[in-house]
Amino acid sequence: MSKKTVIVSGGMLEEDFVLPILKSEETEFIIGVDKGLEFLHGHQIKPDYIVGDFDSVSHELVSYYREELNVPIREFNPVKDASDTEIALRLCLGLNRRQIWILGGTGTRIDHLWANVQCLQIALASGADARILDSHNQVRLLNHDITLKRDEAFGPYFSLFPLELPVDDFNIKGAKYPLKNHFLKPSDSLCVSNEFEEDEVTISFAYGTVILMETRD
Repeated sequence: MSKKTVIVSGGMLEEDFVLPILKSEETEFIIGVDKGLEFLHGHQIKPDYIVGDFDSVSHELVSYYREELNVPIREFNPVKDASDTEIALRLCLGLNRRQIWILGGTGTRIDHLWANVQCLQIALASGADARILDSHNQVRLLNHDITLKRDEAFGPYFSLFPLELPVDDFNIKGAKYPLKNHFLKPSDSLCVSNEFEEDEVTISFAYGTVILMETRD
């Protein structure tokens, strides 16, 4: 499996879910984003890069990483045109990182979550595989056909939504609720909470971009 770059943002960070990922041999590069830096510091995990406007983390903590640990830091004015997570994602792409997991990208702020989902388009356009994860959800974007395998699935349920424009000739095969030649509109909730019927589920469509959410209860 390809090595992962993990962005640690300031949303929901559950120790039992996050720490095994950060300590995995498959994780080779960690970026701490603003308040996510507190989680890393609290668990004595040194990031490879730090990004943010640091409006929600102490300057003493930032100074500690900069002066004592010599971690590269990109600091931005809080009055800026992009979220901290977007800036971190663009940094990953500039460093030619192709497998990117965003932790702390979900939480109580739905506006932040939606901004993070939209940011995934930046990675998709660059040919990178970027995903938002927490203990119950994995979110990614698709612009091509895909086959999901039951034994590799993040969870038993999956939902699909067009990101911006309708998706024509949309098909789901091997699922509890199959679909054939459907015109999937942004206002369409038909593809919420589907399940595996067979060991493999194939999702195909003619064009467009689709949000794939794999979920657990």
